[in-house]
Amino acid sequence: MENKMGRALLYSVLCLLAFYYLLPLYVMLITSVKELDEIRSGNLLSFPLFISFDAWSKAWSSSCTGVECHGLSSYFFNSVKMVVPSVLISTTLGAINGYVLAKWRFKGSEIIFAMILFGVFMPFQVLLLPMAQTLGWLGIASSTTGLVFVHVVCGLASTTLFFRNYYVGIPDELIKAARLDGAGFWRIFFKIILPMSTPIIMVTLIWQFTNIWNDFLFGVVFSAGDSQPITVGLNNLANTSTSVKEYNVDMAAAIIAALPTIMVYVFAGKYFVRGLTAGAVKG
Repeated sequence: MENKMGRALLYSVLCLLAFYYLLPLYVMLITSVKELDEIRSGNLLSFPLFISFDAWSKAWSSSCTGVECHGLSSYFFNSVKMVVPSVLISTTLGAINGYVLAKWRFKGSEIIFAMILFGVFMPFQVLLLPMAQTLGWLGIASSTTGLVFVHVVCGLASTTLFFRNYYVGIPDELIKAARLDGAGFWRIFFKIILPMSTPIIMVTLIWQFTNIWNDFLFGVVFSAGDSQPITVGLNNLANTSTSVKEYNVDMAAAIIAALPTIMVYVFAGKYFVRGLTAGAVKG
C-alpha cells in the first residue's frame, strides 16, 4: 500500500513538473495559431477559437528580418548547410582523437589530452578575436565555410573528451589481439572500435547538433548577409520595428527555429540517454 502511494506521489510530482516545463511551449504554440485580435482580447492560456497558420506562413516566407522581408526560410537552410558538415566533421575527428588518446598512447599524450580538456572549459568569448583573424587569413570570413570551421574547431574538445572516455572502457586486450593478428591502426578502428561506438556516436551527434544549431554568438559575429544562421534571423525578426507587433508571427518563428532540435530529442532522445549510461561521461 505504501509502495503504491509513494509511486502515485512520484508520478504526480513528475506530471506537475512536466506541465510546468511544457507550459511556455504550449503558450508559444497556441499563440502562433491565433489571430492578432484574439491575442489582444483573449486569455494567454485560452485555446484559439479559430486555428490559423497564416502566422507560420508569414514567419517562413514574408516576415521582415531587418530591411528585407523574405522570412526565415533562407536562414533555416543556411543553418542546415552549416550544421550538417560541422557535426559530421567534428564527430569524426573526435572519434579518431579519442581512439588515439585511449588506445594508442604515446609520450606526451596525457599532456595533449589535458590541453584539449582545457578547451572544454574555455569561454568562447575569448576566442572571438583570434578566430576572426584566422578566418581572415584563410579567406573564409563571413561565410558558411567559416562558420563550419569555427564550430569544428570549438567542438573538437568536447567530442574528443566524449570518445576518449568511452574508449577507455574498451578492454585493451581486444586491441592487442588484433595487433597480433596483423591488424593495423585503421583496420582496428573500423573493424573493432567503430562497431562498438554506436552509443557514444549518438550522444556526440545529438550534443553537437544541439549546440551548433542553437548557437547565436558565432553566428552573429562570424556571418553576414546570405550566410547568417537561423538564430540570427530570429533575432533580426524579433527586433525589427513595425507599426503592429505581431506576436503570433514571433511565436511561430521561434518554434520554427527550435523545431529541429525538438525533433532530434523526440526521436533520438532515448539513444542519448543510453549513450550516457553506457559510459559517455565516465571520468
